[in-house]
Amino acid sequence: MDIKFKEDFIVLWKRFFGEAELPIAFYYTNEEGHAELVKPGTIRGCLFAALSLVRKGRALCFDAESGGCLGRQISPGFREYIEEPDDKYLLSCGIPGKIEGERYMKTPEIAAEANKLMAAISFKAPARFIVFKRWDSLNESDEPDVVIFFACPDVLSGLYGLANFEEAEPNGVFTPWGPGCFSIVTYPFLEKDSVRPRAVIGLFDVSARPYVPENALSFSVSMRKFERMVRNMEESFLITNSWKAVQKRIQGAP
Repeated sequence: MDIKFKEDFIVLWKRFFGEAELPIAFYYTNEEGHAELVKPGTIRGCLFAALSLVRKGRALCFDAESGGCLGRQISPGFREYIEEPDDKYLLSCGIPGKIEGERYMKTPEIAAEANKLMAAISFKAPARFIVFKRWDSLNESDEPDVVIFFACPDVLSGLYGLANFEEAEPNGVFTPWGPGCFSIVTYPFLEKDSVRPRAVIGLFDVSARPYVPENALSFSVSMRKFERMVRNMEESFLITNSWKAVQKRIQGAP
């Protein structure tokens, strides 16, 4: 990674977003030693429970044996997305006396179709490990694929504006349905090789919400698009009086 670019972004972020939380980044690698490997049973449950540690500065690495919930295994491609017979009931109305439905889908039929679409976008991990690091922890040996922000609405508006700054087409950012981990790993990773990569807003998954602050959504973007966003910061709306009014609120100024 270009360390000058890393440091330049930190300076620009502080100038325009104050003390707002730095992003984290992830990438795949076959090399050991880039971060602490999560061993089975050590960090249980949702991916966002683990990422709360990364957001505090702890670099973590996952492989196919790290375990956790199904989403934590499927979203980075360590496990194939296979629909179980009762999944459509789990996502919808449930089965009395057997499965309590999550009620994310109105009917089992709609849920079954949604599961097919999720399976279609799933991919196999391109390397043995996936590494997550906070931006200021990245070093020269790291080559991020995706950058992930956890942002309040005001910060999100700035990121959204930067993502669309070079775009005439109005969908430079999209909000696909799916598990929270898909919105920060699967979808933005699939976008990275697109001719026109889009950013992804997520964390609307009710099951993931308890693991993040109440005022935070995710904004995930491929490194290739993120680099363009950073280069545009000093000529964008961020230098206008309109942004200064928002910036005061981000910084908690009266």
